[in-house]
Amino acid sequence: MLRTRSFRLFAIGMGALLAATAGAAPPDDLDARVEAVMKAHGVPGMAVSIVEGDENVVARGYGVRRLGSEEAVDAGTLFVIGSTTKAFTAAALALLVDDGRIGWDDKVIDHLPGFQMYDPWVTREITVRDLLVHRSGLGLGAGDLMFVPRTSRSRRDIVDALRHIKPASSFRDGYAYDNVLYVVAGQLIESVSGQSWEAFVRERLLLPAGMAASTTDVDDLLANPDRAQPHARIDGRIRGIGQQEVLDETAGLPQVIAPAGLLASNARDMGRWLAIQLGHGALPGSGEAGPRLFSEAAAREMWTPQVHVPIQQAPAPIAETTPQFSSYALGWGVQDYRGVKIIEHGGAVFGMQSVVVLVPSLDVGFALHINSEDGVVLKGLMYELLDHYMGLPERDWAGDFAAFKQARVDAALGALDAIAARDQASGGTGKPAAPLSVYAGRYADPWYGPIAVELAGGRLRMDFKQTPGMQGTLTHARYDTFRVDWDDASIEPAYATFALDAQGEVERITMQAVSPLADFSFDYQDLLFTPE
Repeated sequence: MLRTRSFRLFAIGMGALLAATAGAAPPDDLDARVEAVMKAHGVPGMAVSIVEGDENVVARGYGVRRLGSEEAVDAGTLFVIGSTTKAFTAAALALLVDDGRIGWDDKVIDHLPGFQMYDPWVTREITVRDLLVHRSGLGLGAGDLMFVPRTSRSRRDIVDALRHIKPASSFRDGYAYDNVLYVVAGQLIESVSGQSWEAFVRERLLLPAGMAASTTDVDDLLANPDRAQPHARIDGRIRGIGQQEVLDETAGLPQVIAPAGLLASNARDMGRWLAIQLGHGALPGSGEAGPRLFSEAAAREMWTPQVHVPIQQAPAPIAETTPQFSSYALGWGVQDYRGVKIIEHGGAVFGMQSVVVLVPSLDVGFALHINSEDGVVLKGLMYELLDHYMGLPERDWAGDFAAFKQARVDAALGALDAIAARDQASGGTGKPAAPLSVYAGRYADPWYGPIAVELAGGRLRMDFKQTPGMQGTLTHARYDTFRVDWDDASIEPAYATFALDAQGEVERITMQAVSPLADFSFDYQDLLFTPE
């Protein structure tokens, strides 16, 4: 009885909290807080959208588009929104479902001829829904190196290469985030609609939504002078802790990955998107009987959890961010914060990061975009805004996330020191088993494709042939393992290990990232290069 009564009192109290805060205004000190956090953590520029109901109450820019420039970020400045694009791809598929042209549980092979996964049974069974929810059996980030950081492949080429990627687990066994199946989803949209993903999203989603400034095309983005330019910290021992530098934006935006993460938008347009999401597909200001972008049924489907996301207890000082439940829906994460359900997704491309958050019970949503990789600012402001709208005390969440990040960096630097000490200790006895000329040659991996290792001027050089600009110099580390330092400093170093057969010829090459904090996009574990 006491437990029941306590729960009822909690429920009544939470209901009162939500009712009291549902009409809350943005923080009075929002501008000052954003600018202070940006300055403290070195973010050049930022865009903020906040929507209450269907009203865009904040659509603002802060800082500059590019370091060294005085061109300010404003409500119309375009940012590449990374993986928050996935919700747009899911919505594009929802339009085709609304049209009756596909079903969520249709087999992919019924709409995309020639599509194959590694396992023939999975090929026959995988559905449109499965493409979006990260339960295919592929490993974390599987296949990313086909298009990260750039590629000469077509979207069709990437889809065709999927048949060579071995699964890491059983089909529908659990959650492992990937991008490559969203590329497949983009190709499926083209196969069904007869339009490219870019054209379909522009004509059927962006323009009807009133998001005319947003773009799906990299060339259109680069032609717009009012765009944020990417920045990263790449001159330290670990990417993310050096001095902020401007990146070459033309080298890091592979169009083929667009359905997974390359839509560009601004604060004003993202306000429209937030309002449409909170309105379950209704256009802002249209009312229940007015025009819709997608159906109520589609909105409900896209927010319905599909797969459990394992929960790890966050350490101090961010322990309170640990959710009680966490799941993935169709292009959205669904979890709770302090017992309140939130719909959210983060995104990152080279030099930019974004987060989009919806709190349906409060009828509030917000989107934050930065033109750097300083994610503690996004996470910090995300939780500060959640606390504000939930009526909780103010807290320096950005500082807490910075402390959490520093602890991880310190641990990673310690691991790198241990690796360096091991390499130095093995330098006298762990020499290569063969002359450098033996390691030179042409190799290929079934899903990635060809690479070349060449000997020139007494040094080995590695060239990832289908990734323009991804060339690096090999330096001996230990035995038959070499460290690869890429010419492009934005690509983190890797280890390449050569295995020799009984005749002393190279039989295979395997690779792994050097940094313990390397992004999963640079997880080389699935690569196995053999001589061509």
